[in-house]
Amino acid sequence: MKRKLGTLLIIALCFSAHANNLNIKKGDKIMSNKEKVISLLNSIENKNTKPVEYINENRYIQHNLAVKDGLEGFGEILSKLPKDSAKVEVLRTFKDGDYIFTHTKYNFFGPKVGFDIFRFEDGKIVEHWDNLQEISKNSASGRTQFDGDTKIIDIHKTDSNKELVSNFINDILFAKDSSKIIKYISTKKYLQHNPNIKDGLSGLSEALDSLAKAGMPMIYEKNHMILGEGNFVLSVSEGKFMNKKVSFYDLFRIENKKIVEHWDTIEEIPVKSKWQNTNGKF
Repeated sequence: MKRKLGTLLIIALCFSAHANNLNIKKGDKIMSNKEKVISLLNSIENKNTKPVEYINENRYIQHNLAVKDGLEGFGEILSKLPKDSAKVEVLRTFKDGDYIFTHTKYNFFGPKVGFDIFRFEDGKIVEHWDNLQEISKNSASGRTQFDGDTKIIDIHKTDSNKELVSNFINDILFAKDSSKIIKYISTKKYLQHNPNIKDGLSGLSEALDSLAKAGMPMIYEKNHMILGEGNFVLSVSEGKFMNKKVSFYDLFRIENKKIVEHWDTIEEIPVKSKWQNTNGKF
């Protein structure tokens, strides 16, 4: 009995020391990676310096091409913000293994909608990707780029929902086989948050046809990442839009094995000579 108690005590002490080394305690509360990311994003507005501790100061790989690598790059871009201009409202936060991804309403050098992805190692952020787009004043569907469902359910369906989105990308966005679209998107309900596209399958087809006729088709060339939690799946792809090289971030909500809601951001990828880091967009 004494040997068992001694073993349990050693395990408890080791866990406590490990937790302190990872800076995951806030008072008596252990912070989740989701909470760390939300705190870090909110610090852009509230100027709290504590969340910077959640970033690995020796290794922080930056994929926002307008920002330099490391903590210095993060600090430099914040210092350039006009005084008291920054606003942050994190609307959705998801976890997929070591990745946390968010959907956020910003005022960051102007009003923007953004998706951010953070990768964690040993409790600290070591890598960051994002995609930002200016907030549109008009909406073809009457929906904003932010509203809609936020509740995460069906955690046990995460893998199958990610597979659904992966197959949708391969069959529809890459192969452009429109005959298969009803296999992936609901014919009864498809809520659209892209400001230029109306609700429903008819709205999507109308928008894509219009772009093609104008000689500016939306082209998906490569998918780089698919992340999900329950009924929400985010895909990260590159391609062309309005005849420019862009990154596509698409957030899908799945219900009964069909896509029923969609949010996105499309950001132009600058020429390499303008990159502030060498890590690439993806």
